[in-house]
Amino acid sequence: MSFRANLQYLRAQRNMTQEQLAMLLGVSRQAISKWESEKAYPEMDKLLMICDLFGCTLDDLVLGDVSASVNVGAAARGAAEGDHGSAARTVTGEGAGEPAYMKDADGNIGESARSGGNGIDGPSSANALPGETLRGTSSSRPGTLANVAALPQDLTGYDEHRCRFALLIAGGVAAIIAGAGIGNLFDSDNSILGVTPLNDFLTFLGICVGVIIGLAMLIPGGMSHTDFKRRHPYVEDFYTEEDRSRELRLLVIGIVGGIAAILIGIAVMVYADDVLGVSDGWPAAIMLLLCAPAVFGFIYCGMRYSLLNINDYNKAAETDRKEHAGEQDFYAKLTGAVCGIIMLIATVTGLCLLFLNPAALRGDWSAVGSSAADGAMFWLPWPIGGVLCGVAAVVIQLVKDYRERK
Repeated sequence: MSFRANLQYLRAQRNMTQEQLAMLLGVSRQAISKWESEKAYPEMDKLLMICDLFGCTLDDLVLGDVSASVNVGAAARGAAEGDHGSAARTVTGEGAGEPAYMKDADGNIGESARSGGNGIDGPSSANALPGETLRGTSSSRPGTLANVAALPQDLTGYDEHRCRFALLIAGGVAAIIAGAGIGNLFDSDNSILGVTPLNDFLTFLGICVGVIIGLAMLIPGGMSHTDFKRRHPYVEDFYTEEDRSRELRLLVIGIVGGIAAILIGIAVMVYADDVLGVSDGWPAAIMLLLCAPAVFGFIYCGMRYSLLNINDYNKAAETDRKEHAGEQDFYAKLTGAVCGIIMLIATVTGLCLLFLNPAALRGDWSAVGSSAADGAMFWLPWPIGGVLCGVAAVVIQLVKDYRERK
């Protein structure tokens, strides 16, 4: 078999389109199409990436027949189990119809696949059932595709990025909370240093250090995730059920541990207030310092588990790619514009209620916003605006669905 036939066969085993393979390799779909029509040939680094992705050797990919070892192993397994019919179907592809790898990303049969040249014609791997599992196959040649389960691999480094992204975001939020807790240790009423002029400065310093450390983790974390989605708009799902079970156990541990830490902090505050008569200062600091690891556990474990959903990642990355390419949905733009206008009106209304009340008109600025009624009237337009934004978004989505159905 030729390289193009081997590549087409390997794609068929994963039910992978040309566009998906192109995204994994960092090339265009046209490049994959040219490889499979023998109009171009991949560079060595791309060949090695293909070998890593599909679990085959370079010799088998370029010069050998990656389907031969698979079909022989499948037939032998079927014979050993007494299932000769299944083995025959694996080799001949009886009733399989057009193989998936003969089709490009648009579902059309390519010229090279239609011609049947270079080993594709006849009862060979071209008729293998798309998606046929490679588990349990064997071969007399070591290191071939048959000896390696054709399981998806983390070719893009997604798992390492997932863990690092969750760590940065969770650590950033926890650092800000911990900074506030450290600042409360130097509260002017119950400072651990006693009465000293440094209390206010140390409180401010603790909060600032926490915010700076938090932002130093949150900003790079968000930027790295955006850059990763831009470079890898498609990631093949390589996680197993064992991986998901392990992350679910970690999530449960994080939730239970976080709740326990928060309950301990609440107990300390209640004890300090009821028994010691201290409500501010170090009790609040202990509460915040216990909340910091609790929040870290919630966010870190929750993000690690949620990011296991590769399908959601691919959908979000595809949406971002379309938006950056200028293909953002018209209704999404309309929703943003309407919500922006609503909140602008709410802001103007709130400022008018604050500065155009009778006290302001009399020139008595000391009385502006001093009463509870004035404060409530000033803040009221923003929550109303938020509700109206939600209503507008729902209405626009309903209109969009209705017009698409028509």
